[in-house]
Amino acid sequence: MAGVASSNRQRSKVAPYLMILPALAYLVVFYVVPFVSLFRTSLSKMEGSVYLPTLTFAWDFSNYGQALTEYREQILRSFGYALVATVLCALLAFPLAYVIAFKAGRFKNLLLGLVILPFFVTFLIRTLAWKTILADDGWVVSALNAVHLLPSEGRLLSTSWGVIGGLTYNWIVFMILPLYVSLEKIDSRLLEASRDLYATNRRMFGKVILPLAMPGVLAGSMLVFIPSVGDFINVNYLGSTQNTMIGNVIQKQFLVVKDYPAAAALSFVLMALILVGVLIYTRALGTEDLV
Repeated sequence: MAGVASSNRQRSKVAPYLMILPALAYLVVFYVVPFVSLFRTSLSKMEGSVYLPTLTFAWDFSNYGQALTEYREQILRSFGYALVATVLCALLAFPLAYVIAFKAGRFKNLLLGLVILPFFVTFLIRTLAWKTILADDGWVVSALNAVHLLPSEGRLLSTSWGVIGGLTYNWIVFMILPLYVSLEKIDSRLLEASRDLYATNRRMFGKVILPLAMPGVLAGSMLVFIPSVGDFINVNYLGSTQNTMIGNVIQKQFLVVKDYPAAAALSFVLMALILVGVLIYTRALGTEDLV
């Protein structure tokens, strides 16, 4: 009997590790191995021709110095565009998420479906659609020119605002959904109590709703900011060579120039900067009850 009990205890200890084994194997094969390979590439030297390049591992940290000096402008532009797009997503998503959570009633599921519906269309097709919408002879530019919101000969394509608009549209759903989840979890009795204590709508928002929605703001901000920094599709179709982001540089280094060490070093610099930014941001806002 004692032997059976001991065997059962041994199985109960081993079972959790067996359950996570497939996930660990997946991470090793598809994340750790490529990560190590990319790191080796970033410290290698290119030899041979462009058509038949060879890599020699040489602990060449000059690739990182080149990444930080030659492409500083593109790095700063990428973070600037991503930051503006994240703020715009938050400003646009919060009212919509609030309405869905508190005011939609039986239409809640319908509105959520309408929010998600456009994202059944591929990222590339949605971006191309915006290229048509923002075209110089399109109705958007004509309308803005009619109310003098664009300067003479003004345009939206091939501008910073065109790129930021594309980033905002393509990633806003990842801000709406976390915000909705956080807002939907708020007990309506807290709002009623704040009204009973004669709180104005502004004070109720600042003291009750916003603090309780911060986990959604934090999660949504990261889900929007991180892919926006590395994006290159929006610049290709909505921007110009004056709006190049670091994702475009990495793409070109990998696929056109074929300078694999420089591209790998740029990728690691980007990952490191994003990681530092995310750690600072989460430390500032806190991660308790993160949805």
